[in-house]
Amino acid sequence: MKRKLTFVLALVLAACSTLNQQAQVATPFFVEGQAPEAEQQSWQLVDSMSDEFNDTEIDLSKWQLEPVGNGWSWIGRAPGLFKAENVKETNGSMEVTVSVLPKPVERNGREFLYQGAIVRSHQAGQPGWYFETRMKANATEMSSTFWLMSKGNTVKKLELDIQENVGHTTELTKSWAKEWDQIFHSNTIHRKNKYNPEPVQIQGSIKTETKNHERFYVYAAWWKSHDEIRFYLDGKYVYSITPPIKWDVPGFIQMAIETYDWNPVPADGGMVKRGSKSQRTTSYDWVRVWKPAD
Repeated sequence: MKRKLTFVLALVLAACSTLNQQAQVATPFFVEGQAPEAEQQSWQLVDSMSDEFNDTEIDLSKWQLEPVGNGWSWIGRAPGLFKAENVKETNGSMEVTVSVLPKPVERNGREFLYQGAIVRSHQAGQPGWYFETRMKANATEMSSTFWLMSKGNTVKKLELDIQENVGHTTELTKSWAKEWDQIFHSNTIHRKNKYNPEPVQIQGSIKTETKNHERFYVYAAWWKSHDEIRFYLDGKYVYSITPPIKWDVPGFIQMAIETYDWNPVPADGGMVKRGSKSQRTTSYDWVRVWKPAD
């Protein structure tokens, strides 16, 4: 009987936690008067795609940590390998910590020297929805990101990058990316596949007040319609992107901490090797997804 009562109490506490989250967070994060149109909309939290990360373990009913499975097969851009073990829920955040692999790993004919991770939502977001995260980037040459991707070999393979930055640039960084450690950068990409021979990319960006790793920022996008996506930084509208085609394929959240060939990790391992754990960690304080209220 005692064990049964304990189980029932656990269920009640879990239900109360969900209700408290929904009660405390009634709308997306807006600065009054700074997010025209979106502020006027009535919103409803999509709980299956939202998480405050206030527990001790990742909610695997919402998030996939393994790079391969459920229709996904990307293991990371060499030399950075995605590994689920680098994702933890602690200190009220989901934390992804990068590092040098204990020894090089050969996969699919490529050599991997460093490790990060990718976290994906099980549910897909839809046109009309609002997506936001409060995130503090890592301070290494690797990335910190928040984006959406369609799944499968569909006619339209679409990528919506809400935020993409790196934590540290060097003399090896391509000239166009020298300030990508202090940026709010977004993309709509119609990716190349057998139905689309040439990728089409439309970008938007502004400079942030500080380096992305120096504090938490709230990065957000309102997938307002098939032909308009509006972007928000710290609750303020900053720019819009008109996608290259009708943007109507559901997208799954992706939070990837990876390496880029345009911002390569130096041969000595750079900040990925010498950075403190804090410097090597991307922290997601929360992720919230909203749909128009019924």
